Amino acid sequence: MKTVVFDLDGTLADTSGDLIAAANHCFRDMGYGDVLSAERDAGVALRGGRRMLTEGLTRMGAMNEATIERYYPVLLEAYGGAIAEHTVLYDGAMEAVEQLKALGYGVGICTNKPEALAQQLLIALGVREAFGALVGADTLPVRKPDPAPLIETARRLGGDPAKTLLVGDSDTDRNTAKAAGVPSVLVTFGPSGEDMAALDPEALLHDYASLPQVVDTLLADPVS
Repeated sequence: MKTVVFDLDGTLADTSGDLIAAANHCFRDMGYGDVLSAERDAGVALRGGRRMLTEGLTRMGAMNEATIERYYPVLLEAYGGAIAEHTVLYDGAMEAVEQLKALGYGVGICTNKPEALAQQLLIALGVREAFGALVGADTLPVRKPDPAPLIETARRLGGDPAKTLLVGDSDTDRNTAKAAGVPSVLVTFGPSGEDMAALDPEALLHDYASLPQVVDTLLADPVS
């Protein structure tokens, strides 16, 4: 079976609002108030909790690894307590997922969000059952850009890891696919969309309506 594997944050869903809210919970506890804003820092948010803490502390002139390690669990707890207050699926994402499944592709998720939080979010959004496999940041001993989580996702879908494709929104996703020797498709409608072309993926995706055709082209069997 051929498989299509999606990143989650910034690819299937804009999770930045809830992530920023969780980070600001930490910054308020530190006495700094709301350091990050949804308008300015969506791209930072989609790089993960530690990245948000690093960015905020740097702005405050208080960057300290010990503080990040102390507050990262606090951030995760705050995020899990309000995981889908502002998060929305990107237009056409789930329609594309269903079209791919109808065409015979296995469809899964490989994310650097902790697996339990990814499960929680997908259930809250009502779409968990649409995906045949989910591999998170802590499912394996390694995470993206190591290719192992992507390969494991394809295997859990019952697919051939050599016949998979990763849809993502970052250099992490591009490098993961490259390390696995498979194509990547990077979306341009996320906060960092204008930077995707420079990463030289096999394809750029401007609208989910075109994804099935892009996948068919990139995963086409060689002509004998």
